[in-house]
Amino acid sequence: MSQTGPLSSPVAGIRRPRAPGASTTVPSVFRVAWYRAGATFRSRWTGYFSLVLLIGLLGGLAMGSVAAARRTQSSFPTYLASTNPSDVTVASGYDIPPLGLTSGYNPKLIERIYHLTGVERAATYENFDGNVAWVTGLHYDLSSAQTVPRLIGSTDGEFATQDRVTVVAGRMASPHRWDEAVMNAQAASGLGLHIGSVVRLGLYSDAQEKSGYHGKAYRAVQIRLVGIVVFSGSLVQDDFSALSSGQVLLTPALTRELAPCCAYLSFSALRLGGANDVAKVADEASQLIPHGNAVGAEYVTSVTEAKAERAIEPESMALGVFGGIVALAALLIAGQVIGRHLRLGTDELGTLRALGAGPAMTWADGLIGIVGAVVVGSVLAVGVAVALSPLAPLGVVRPVYPARGIAFDWTVLGGGLALLVLGLSAVAAALAYRAQPHRVAFSQRLSRQGASRLAWTAATSGLPLPAAIGFRFAVEPGAGRGATAVRSAIVGAVLAMVVLMATVIFGASLNGLVSHPPLYGWNWNFAMLGGFSGDEDLPAHQTAALLDKDRYVEAWSGANFVSAKLDGQSVPVLTETPGALVAPPLLSGHGLDRSGQIVLGATTLTQLHKRVGQTVVLSNGFTKPRPLLIVGTATMPSIGAGETGTLEMGSGALVATSDFPTPDLNSQASRIPGPNAILIRTRPGASTAAAFHSLEKVNAAINAVPADPGQAGGVVSVLRPAEIVNYRTMGDTPVYLGLGLATGAVIALGLTLVASVRRHRRDLAVLKMLGFTRRQLATAVAWQSSTAVGIGTIVGIPLGTFLGRSLWDVFAHQIDVVPAPSVPALSILLIAAGALVLANFVAALPGQMAARCPTAVLLRAE
Repeated sequence: MSQTGPLSSPVAGIRRPRAPGASTTVPSVFRVAWYRAGATFRSRWTGYFSLVLLIGLLGGLAMGSVAAARRTQSSFPTYLASTNPSDVTVASGYDIPPLGLTSGYNPKLIERIYHLTGVERAATYENFDGNVAWVTGLHYDLSSAQTVPRLIGSTDGEFATQDRVTVVAGRMASPHRWDEAVMNAQAASGLGLHIGSVVRLGLYSDAQEKSGYHGKAYRAVQIRLVGIVVFSGSLVQDDFSALSSGQVLLTPALTRELAPCCAYLSFSALRLGGANDVAKVADEASQLIPHGNAVGAEYVTSVTEAKAERAIEPESMALGVFGGIVALAALLIAGQVIGRHLRLGTDELGTLRALGAGPAMTWADGLIGIVGAVVVGSVLAVGVAVALSPLAPLGVVRPVYPARGIAFDWTVLGGGLALLVLGLSAVAAALAYRAQPHRVAFSQRLSRQGASRLAWTAATSGLPLPAAIGFRFAVEPGAGRGATAVRSAIVGAVLAMVVLMATVIFGASLNGLVSHPPLYGWNWNFAMLGGFSGDEDLPAHQTAALLDKDRYVEAWSGANFVSAKLDGQSVPVLTETPGALVAPPLLSGHGLDRSGQIVLGATTLTQLHKRVGQTVVLSNGFTKPRPLLIVGTATMPSIGAGETGTLEMGSGALVATSDFPTPDLNSQASRIPGPNAILIRTRPGASTAAAFHSLEKVNAAINAVPADPGQAGGVVSVLRPAEIVNYRTMGDTPVYLGLGLATGAVIALGLTLVASVRRHRRDLAVLKMLGFTRRQLATAVAWQSSTAVGIGTIVGIPLGTFLGRSLWDVFAHQIDVVPAPSVPALSILLIAAGALVLANFVAALPGQMAARCPTAVLLRAE
């Protein structure tokens, strides 16, 4: 007699009886396994298909997230390279009469700078003294603390061929027309203009500047705004820097006319060749200008690039963390699915062993199909990752990124493909080894012993009979053809809960950081800035008197922005009185108790190779260097306008105001010196709008001082660091990624539950034959599914919470914010309830099918 069906191939391949355990040659094993894969494909293809989809979707989402993280992190260098950037920009002209510098434009000096050793290309732009006389009804609101946009222009290609601006709306102005101009978004927004608007500019000469701008403007022109552009140096910036980043770019035609008469400052952008020392060239350039080392300014492109990359890093890190969670979920959940498929074929393996197949044959059986599904799913994952690539980069660089569209990150794609294929194939091989008939039988005996006790407890606890039977189905693996991989269902539920909880907690913590300013250093409600966004001083006594009387103010502290050197490194510094009521939030140690102490940002502390309790040497350029005791670390606010730039969350220092001499604190030589800013905390429950309106009145009163008008620059609420500004530009992308992960986890859990329920069809048929009604059968199936999910929820929620909090603590430490993980109780309850709803929904279909199917048909199928 000839045999047909799935079991005929082993007999044909083995040819003659063998003792159990006898070995076969590798080619023979491979031929038989290949034939078996083809013969059983029709009955197993749904399982393979679900595995392909699972690996393709979750693996693709993981690779896509990691690739997006890498593309986002490298987005600013890629954009910057497309602008033909200079290496360093140096001041090449000043109009400072007290120092004997009477013009901001000096062609001979510029030419000498162009011929410095190492300079390959150069271009210069000028800053002009000007005012904007706008159309009737428009005015510039200086109470917002913004400064008037700067008027700049170049005649030799700066911003046109070198350090090119990027047009994001409209077009570039014609270089031969003096009546056109472009602006960045900050200037256009501050002026209330749009493309096509016409404004009147009044340009002042150097002579008028020296006489105090008396009389009419030297030159009045009307210009039309024809385009909105982005300057590379101000693309990635914090809110404080944005207050003074408005720029109007004039055409070369108008610049050529205005440069000799009306420039108060010139900057030369230098492109260096080879490995020339940027600092050396900048120092040589400053020495060409009288008093250049005293008043010189320089902007190093690599420093700007590094700051931009630091600002983008939290965003890319979040994407990377999410990708890692998804990758882990893909491996674990796919491993569960693979294990379930292998265990479902245990009966056939026992038959093969009885027919004489050796361990190699039973181990290889089914692996070819699973490995094939793994390979196909991994290739699909690569396709999904490539399809997701146009969504990156994320953040503020995206609108100006020069290479948007489909991208192939072969490092991530190749590594991800290898990880999925090799990792899951290794998992399949290990699970196939454990799925050997004799090992499964031993494992089932142990499982039945513990599960039987649980089932007996449920049966004797007073539960209805359908509920007790459903509970037994969920915890007992059974035996023979009725065996079920109950651990796969339970572990799958645990993994789904862990993944969902970790993602929800990390996402909630990230949203909590964005929406709670004290966590990123803004430990107050409002700040009142001196003129020119904190460059000038507020009158100390008058400001104190007005704020002490304000009914909305609970506490306030004066602050100054200065630059200093700590152990030779330039660091932006915020100064306050020791024991100030309003100060940055501490991460470790304590605040300033007295002079001679210092609180550092965590990054600055690391850069100085110090720790709390040690000392650093402060050099301010005016007094003798002195040691300061490091008493703590803090998350610094993004504020301050020293020569070394603004403070950042992890960078900068808090020092006592008394540790700096008055000339250093009063850099603008204000006639009524005081702090550069007042940090204000309002009373709990106070209306934000009412408090802001009241502080605006204080601001107006200060500006009305006859002795020195215009001292107060304005009142601001929250000035966000560049990291937070950049993250907010991601919009709803994190939500979509989270939904994708949740969908994959839910689908995987659903497939596991459906397979587990279907394995009890024979038991359901027997129960139906014994008199169970359709309702009782459906109830038993629902209890089986709900029990597995309930156990997974009880175990998975604490594990997921721990994982999510741990990931957030590491992330917060990396970006130097206050570590405050958020555990949303309502979301947790909804997830738990949703899991039980899913369990009953998944159980409904097979339960109804089993209830409606005739008993004879079910028993014959088995």
